[in-house]
Amino acid sequence: MTTGTTGAGDLAGRPLRKVARVILFDPADRVLLMHGFEPEDPDRRWWFTPGGGVEGDETLAEAALREVAEETGITDVELGPVLWHRICSFQFDGRRWDQEEWFFSARTKQTETVLTGLTELERRSTAGLRWWSSAALSATRETVYPTRLAELLRTLLDEGPPSTPIVLAPEIA
Repeated sequence: MTTGTTGAGDLAGRPLRKVARVILFDPADRVLLMHGFEPEDPDRRWWFTPGGGVEGDETLAEAALREVAEETGITDVELGPVLWHRICSFQFDGRRWDQEEWFFSARTKQTETVLTGLTELERRSTAGLRWWSSAALSATRETVYPTRLAELLRTLLDEGPPSTPIVLAPEIA
């Protein structure tokens, strides 16, 4: 999760940070999620997809691949199409994050992860990584973002990627 603001559009007059996220599948169709927490309140935890802000003149696809490498150590990635698009806004680390996010599908055979490429903020707010089966994700009572991820993944695995990206409901917290 880089912190650059390269926004398109706005949310209540605030620019949106342009973010590329990745739904990364392994050969067993498990998806990789990061376990995050609020640095000032480590008991407030959630799971989320790898990804972060677009830097400089890089494309969304370039940002997606860079973020996966930095946040997970996985570099052998076959990037697929954009699946979903959403606007979100949330409080984190003492500030408001207003984002426009694109979720790419991706596949890898590399399942070993490392957290050595994290930024300082990510080191202060990441508890680890986990590969989730669709069934485990559907059964969990833990907080996962985007909030409908289990349902979205089930549809994706059953029907394949949509012909055009699906616009998800905004998530404002």
